[in-house]
Amino acid sequence: MIEHAIAAAWAWAPVVVAGSEVTKYLAGRTGLTVLRNDQPGLGMSHSLKLANHFVEGAAALIVLLGDKPLVSAALIEGVCNAAGDADIVYPAHGAQPGHPVFLSLRARERIVDLPNGDTLRMLRDDARLRVHAVETEDEGAFFDVDTIAALRG
Repeated sequence: MIEHAIAAAWAWAPVVVAGSEVTKYLAGRTGLTVLRNDQPGLGMSHSLKLANHFVEGAAALIVLLGDKPLVSAALIEGVCNAAGDADIVYPAHGAQPGHPVFLSLRARERIVDLPNGDTLRMLRDDARLRVHAVETEDEGAFFDVDTIAALRG
């Protein structure tokens, strides 16, 4: 499953944050940075903190999830291009938010304060940040699947 996200993000020198099994699977890949998350039970916010700490400087982060295998490079590029002066940019269809999610430096500064759990939405809902939803019908932004078998089925 992770191969799809890596392929979509390849042009942006992806940093993969993963548990031990995926880290072993990806070991030795050229052009790919893999950070091991030894505490995956702490949720997405812990993975964000690991990536945020690793990526130096004022670079923005674009967050992809391994269980969203239909995210494409074009979708990532569209979200990034829509950033302008926004702190958080994400694809949406009506009220349904999707992925990938763009995080500016200003948004990255708030990652350290996130509680454990799947709390990316807390950044999206932070009134201090400028948020922009990009309307799309691209199913890759919303399609969620947990196994390769389910993806193929």
